[in-house]
Amino acid sequence: MKLNPLGDRVVLKRMEAEETTKGGIILTASAKERPEVSIVVAVGPGGLVDGKEVEMVVKPGDKVITARYGFSEVKIDGEELILVRQSDILATVQE
Repeated sequence: MKLNPLGDRVVLKRMEAEETTKGGIILTASAKERPEVSIVVAVGPGGLVDGKEVEMVVKPGDKVITARYGFSEVKIDGEELILVRQSDILATVQE
């Protein structure tokens, strides 16, 4: 099944939490923090949203940081995905 976002919505997949610290300490499942960085899976068409013209600036494959609240979680074919508005994306991550 494929999820096609509408309007200014963006579909994200959370990146996996780090298994070890920078110092090499292996983390248990309870010690792992929830990742804040996600990968863009799909992007809506933008256009006229709530009376304002919205241009989509993120694209599939971008790594982004989102607000902690204001998203919807869905599970499609066993994969956990997040739906957010583009305005809930705080930054893109450059490596």
